Amino acid sequence: MTQLIIPKRRLGQNYAFVVVGVIFVALLVSAGLRSTPGVLMLPLERAFGWNRDIISLSAAIGILLYGLIGPFAAALMQQIGIRRTIIGALVLMSSAAGLSYFMSESWQLIASWGVLSGLGTGCVATVLGATIVNRWFVSNRGLVMGLLTASTATGTLVFMPLLAALAQYSGWQAVVLTMAAVSAALIPLAYFLVPERPSDVGMVPYGAAPGTPPPAAIPAQNLIARTFGVLGRASRTKAFWLLFATFFVCGFTTNGLVGTHLIAMCGDYGIAEVQAAGLLAVMGIFDLIGTTASGWLTDRFDARKLLFIYYGLRGISLIYLPYSGFSFYALAIFAVFYGLDWIATVPPTLKLANENFGDADTPIVFGWILAGHQLGAASAAFFAGYMRTQTGNYLEAFVIAGLTGLIAAILALMIRTRRAEPQLAAA
Repeated sequence: MTQLIIPKRRLGQNYAFVVVGVIFVALLVSAGLRSTPGVLMLPLERAFGWNRDIISLSAAIGILLYGLIGPFAAALMQQIGIRRTIIGALVLMSSAAGLSYFMSESWQLIASWGVLSGLGTGCVATVLGATIVNRWFVSNRGLVMGLLTASTATGTLVFMPLLAALAQYSGWQAVVLTMAAVSAALIPLAYFLVPERPSDVGMVPYGAAPGTPPPAAIPAQNLIARTFGVLGRASRTKAFWLLFATFFVCGFTTNGLVGTHLIAMCGDYGIAEVQAAGLLAVMGIFDLIGTTASGWLTDRFDARKLLFIYYGLRGISLIYLPYSGFSFYALAIFAVFYGLDWIATVPPTLKLANENFGDADTPIVFGWILAGHQLGAASAAFFAGYMRTQTGNYLEAFVIAGLTGLIAAILALMIRTRRAEPQLAAA
């Protein structure tokens, strides 16, 4: 351990950014794995003759579990540690992708890309970013959370074009093996470079005064009791339900709809998978910019007003897309505009959660709010596939999603803010 601790101490508080770098990459890979069903949809349809609604169902289950596991993952990180949780999740992610190489029945698709993938990626998700930010940072929380959140967009940027090209030229098997290998490669990084907390390596959180005492440990509690206890307290507040509802819409309008179905929708207009994946890559580039900028804005402006702008513009853009004609310029404008707004909602949502629930409970509360996000995403993933099967197009699905965005904009303004009492806890 001496060789590991010395460089950490030399970096001082700046070692927090090494931890952020590792978590950024882990979130990036998790996002790539979670978005893979969108790339596999057409190749699996051709290879096995499975209906699109069946493939959408596996994606929906994975997205739903991805969200539902979040609050339990946050409590698990507090109980057994961040490092062990991440390593276990990476093993699950690699196994899910690798085992799917051997699938021949639709239930195996659901088991691998639905159940196992959902459980694994649910532990390496936005709730992990919230835990890292609350544990390693006192200042610049919005900016760092924006950067970590943007890693999901970067995951799309890095993986979607590559995976689409692999699927088109080498088959879906190359896609799943690639994701299995990349997930496994992260395990040693997490083991060697991510301490549990700053005090474990003789440091204080970034922005804390030197000599600040380490936070008080959370009393040992049963994982289930801790997770549902926090939910019980939060659910008695109006703020929780408004945050839950707006984040449901966030999931409904992003990875559940656009992330899962945009490539297939473009296919309906004769646009090849690689080109369509390029649109998602463009969104990834601009979301990296937009979400990081959103974190900077969140440190300075009213989070409710930011959410009003984000959801309102998102709703308008989704209603516009089916009527755009799918020309090159129309899709390019949509990709840039929607990319800037993709998950810019996360930093202000986390700020509002911190203000209402405090540092000790917020990672778990945020996990439950994230469950709302993924419930919305799962609903959209299945709903859009069902509507496409029933009507032959995606028009109604995108218009309905756009309307929910406008509703969320109004709900965001109804969230009351209050400054929570400072809490010292190993969040």
